[in-house]
Amino acid sequence: MSERKTRHLAIRGRVQGVGFRNYLACKAQQFGICGWVRNRTDGSVEAVVDGPASAVDAIIACAQRGPRAAQVTAVTVSDALGSYATFELRSTE
Repeated sequence: MSERKTRHLAIRGRVQGVGFRNYLACKAQQFGICGWVRNRTDGSVEAVVDGPASAVDAIIACAQRGPRAAQVTAVTVSDALGSYATFELRSTE
């Protein structure tokens, strides 16, 4: 069984209004990642990703690129707690 990890992502740049949350949800489904993603009132996107270590690394790499219309300037990654059964789009906070 592969190691699981959970990470919190704070994604900055032009990341709202470009389909970033749906992009990340699609990648989460592709990689078997659970967790959530939401827009923040400061213009950033926040996510928690939970899954096999290699899949978490892969989705972090995707977050650093973003969808075609996005311009990601920074992704801050930190350890997170929790375990999730699905990947959900959450409302802005």
